[in-house]
Amino acid sequence: MKKIAVFTSGGDAPGMNACIRAVVRTAIYHGLEIYGIYRGYEGMIEGDIKRMQSHSVSNIVQRGGTILKSARSMEFRTPEGRKKAYNQLQSLGIEGLVAIGGDGTFTGAKLFFEEYGIPTVGCPGTIDNDIYGTDYTIGFDTAVNTALDAIDKIRDTAAAHDRVFFIEVMGRDAGFIAVESGIGGGAEFVLVPETKSDIDLIVNSLKNLRKSKSSSIIIVAEGDELGSAQTIMQLVKDRIKDPSKDFKVTTLGHIQRGGKPTARDRVLASRCGMAAVEGLLAGNTNCMAGIINGQVFYTPFKDCIGQPKPIVSDHLKLIHLLSI
Repeated sequence: MKKIAVFTSGGDAPGMNACIRAVVRTAIYHGLEIYGIYRGYEGMIEGDIKRMQSHSVSNIVQRGGTILKSARSMEFRTPEGRKKAYNQLQSLGIEGLVAIGGDGTFTGAKLFFEEYGIPTVGCPGTIDNDIYGTDYTIGFDTAVNTALDAIDKIRDTAAAHDRVFFIEVMGRDAGFIAVESGIGGGAEFVLVPETKSDIDLIVNSLKNLRKSKSSSIIIVAEGDELGSAQTIMQLVKDRIKDPSKDFKVTTLGHIQRGGKPTARDRVLASRCGMAAVEGLLAGNTNCMAGIINGQVFYTPFKDCIGQPKPIVSDHLKLIHLLSI
């Protein structure tokens, strides 16, 4: 293998640049030509591919987002689109790929390998931490700390006015951000897609908590089955029926995707980037390089995509216990 390429796809995550940097410099260290594919699979189809040098990734380890940009490509989902992408790679002699992204990225890479045999190793880049085969995904720690900073600030104003705040965090299919920011932020309740939410329990608990606490924080993952934080707030308010109680909603939104990556995310991203390149050279393919218990593991894409990653049950217990 002489030439490889790296790209980012799907939602951006803090630490992706650190991963790109590690891929580029590891490739150069091993004597490979390394190319950057801009705008993910869309750029692969259009041939938006450039040779990268060591200086191409200087001064990016601390930056959020991705210098290679990202996009969601509908055309790559078609056989014709994947054929165009393959032809672009062939024209440059690119023999292997490093794909930084999540479920959608790995699904595309798996299909691409099955059709054209281009060796691909993935790096888990998503703030949701919902990829099986790694303890943490690139961007998750930064997103949690961003959410936690907002929760801390909201708690100040909640306490000052004896308010109940419903704070919505990202997590369409997984509640990892909600759970960890909820524990760190001292939330009274955390609602996540993985468990059934009980409005009556929340209402009764809030009534009891008012005897010992003047304010409360409720964290809602955007994918909770009861709906958005706004919807859930209204359900609670309609049941409590007390005009003296003040309820507020804050949706954190895409602020969780931006910002400088934490040290933990920079180290994780760098380790995964190095492991992806060295995995390609060792003959690993159609898999993801992740970190489990401090060690590098290569997990087949079919397992990363097909197996749900459960939330630690003790974390849910901890939230309940500490809210007393």
